[in-house]
Amino acid sequence: MIPIRYALSSSIMALALSAALSATTAQAAPATDAAQEKPMASDAAESGELTLERVFASPSLDGPSPRGLKLSPDGRYLTLLRNRDDDRQRYDLWGYDRETGKWQMLVDSEKLGSGRALSEAEKMQRERLRIGDLKGIVSYEWSEDGQSLLVPLEGDLYLAGIDGSVQRLTDTEESELNPALSERGNYVSFVRDGRLFVGALGEAAQPITPEEDGPVQWGVSEFVAQEEMDRHDGYWWSPTDQRIAVARVDETPVGIVTRTAIGATGTKTYQQRYPAAGTPNADVRLFVMNPDGDARVEVDLGPDRDIYLARVDWAPDGSALYVQRENREQTRLDMLKVDPATGKSQLLFSEQAREKSWINLSHDYRFLDDGSLIWWSERSGYGHLYRFADGEWQALTSGDWVVTSLDGVDQESGTVYFTGTLDDPLATQIYSLNLSDPAEISRLSDADYVNGAKMDDAGKTLIVGRSSGNQPKQYYLADGAGERLTWIEENVLDASHPYAPYLASHRSAQYGVIEAEDGTPLHYMMITPELEEGKKYPVFSQHYGGPHVQTVTKGWISPLAQKIVDEGYIYFALDNRGSANRGVDFESAIWHAMGSVEVADQKSGTELLKTLPFVDGSRIATYGWSYGGYMTLKMLEADPGLYAAGIAGAPVTRWELYDTHYTERYMGNPQRDGAAYELSSAIPDATGIADPMLLIHGMADDNVVFENSSELIGVLQADAVPFEMMLYPGKTHAVKGPRISVHVWETIFNFLKDKGVAPTSDGAASAN
Repeated sequence: MIPIRYALSSSIMALALSAALSATTAQAAPATDAAQEKPMASDAAESGELTLERVFASPSLDGPSPRGLKLSPDGRYLTLLRNRDDDRQRYDLWGYDRETGKWQMLVDSEKLGSGRALSEAEKMQRERLRIGDLKGIVSYEWSEDGQSLLVPLEGDLYLAGIDGSVQRLTDTEESELNPALSERGNYVSFVRDGRLFVGALGEAAQPITPEEDGPVQWGVSEFVAQEEMDRHDGYWWSPTDQRIAVARVDETPVGIVTRTAIGATGTKTYQQRYPAAGTPNADVRLFVMNPDGDARVEVDLGPDRDIYLARVDWAPDGSALYVQRENREQTRLDMLKVDPATGKSQLLFSEQAREKSWINLSHDYRFLDDGSLIWWSERSGYGHLYRFADGEWQALTSGDWVVTSLDGVDQESGTVYFTGTLDDPLATQIYSLNLSDPAEISRLSDADYVNGAKMDDAGKTLIVGRSSGNQPKQYYLADGAGERLTWIEENVLDASHPYAPYLASHRSAQYGVIEAEDGTPLHYMMITPELEEGKKYPVFSQHYGGPHVQTVTKGWISPLAQKIVDEGYIYFALDNRGSANRGVDFESAIWHAMGSVEVADQKSGTELLKTLPFVDGSRIATYGWSYGGYMTLKMLEADPGLYAAGIAGAPVTRWELYDTHYTERYMGNPQRDGAAYELSSAIPDATGIADPMLLIHGMADDNVVFENSSELIGVLQADAVPFEMMLYPGKTHAVKGPRISVHVWETIFNFLKDKGVAPTSDGAASAN
């Protein structure tokens, strides 16, 4: 589901909130004279009526929103993936020359591609990255000299020059997975048929790892590393190009499940190795070798083999390899320093989780040239930055707020850049501090927006993304003081913006705080239609509820939420205990108790709604996807009659069916903590669901496998419990697409109308 507190996490629960609610794909569209012609406005757009068809059509109502923004190593060029106005799921590679101020398309995916189907292995990798529905170019990498980029497309590799030239590097039936350029650009590498291939740039690559029998692969990350740990790499080049660290993944110990992908015109079965909670994980080992495979040594990861290889990094000068080793219980994280010539390791330091809590993995750390380390930790009870030098720790930030990301370090000036909630827990800001006087923190972003940033390696230039309740996402380049240098995408809500026809009915969010049963403050947001005196309105309450996701922020809200409000509902969301960015105690409330405090907190939000004079307390519907779908079931089970109806999308119903790294982090091992699993299951009390319930699931889901829903369906049918369901053949965990999304939401709206929850036809309200 969601792996870590990392802001750009790829795992399912992070996506579930946006995919299930908005089902929209981020767009990348730099301002350029070469912009493609936009489709003609529909009749609905001309009339200002926001329809479901328009919500999910191209171009996106959110406006352009770049993917994969990067600066070239020399800082001259900005590159990004831009999708097309007429097909928001197809991406091309664009570049911006900061010296000339001009944009140009570097690679046209339609002209270069053949439309060849992806291999099953690449499809699964994309599913883990939550980009399975995208077409064209989905990733790329700069060469060290800043003159070319490595571009994977439809299983093959190309080298694109900044002058617009394109050279094909591979042409095979098999897919080249995990492609990379070495740090100095001398070699290209990729994984094919479970082996790591390396070749000098421009020459044919050769395998440098052994060919082995059985389910053994080199240079890849195992299922839970991709799905839950946000580690998608399986090999790492040294800064000098002299050595490569390579993971060897043996899935022999992992149990085999028969995954049935039920499609519209046929059914496929896959023998998938899936490490369910309480069962063995893959055996992952780490080796270091030369670019030709010689001088291979195994890294000493310790005597305990039942561990997780969490992170791998090289020292800036290549003299050492740093490996983060996490224990199976995820209560201890060790930083190992490894000699790349011998594989011998020594313990540098350890992080220990608080009692009844866990370690949250992070990408927010940076090894500096002087041998010190900037490191993110929750040791104080809140996520903060520390400096580790000569065996000593120095706190760089502190307080009852959290650092949500380390954005960059300017080692020349000693400036550290980060994003956090110092000013507002609902609106992250970009800050800087100096290592010589870390107590003085400067805010670099506009407090009227929710902000995020990434930087070039030198820590000189910020790429800032920001939005507000009335401004969709904008991107700009800024200097180290936060001053805007140029817009990447201003995305102004003017008359030409895709959302412009619907601005007249746009409603702003209202925010508030209530107390949980134990007095903990909980943030909520609400969007209401234009209220008429004496009328009461139904509520569409959307929840996620699980760890590592924050639902309530002051940023741009999906046009789908506005469509829900246009229908006459009040749109409501609340972040319960267990969700992100409120500190260890707030999140750890679900330890060995999923489906408990989250359910109670959502109930508190519903009880607040029932006290409001403009709310029809008998017509409050609740909706969630993935962990949110699980929450819907637990909420209906816990409080019959509280909700008028519930929609459960792709729910986990029994945690023993979910994977090791996610589930055991919060619930422990089912063989040891079986009582906690039984209490958290949605199956035992399912027959007590008395309120209308709609179940939705993709029938080819390889994450929250369909067995979660089929078991629930069987239990409900066996006890003659009425419910409704909508199943989607061939769809995986994110059931979305321009037409499918319309079908999903029409199904939801029709279900609510049929159950008497929908707004009345006389103005979206009922008489008082």
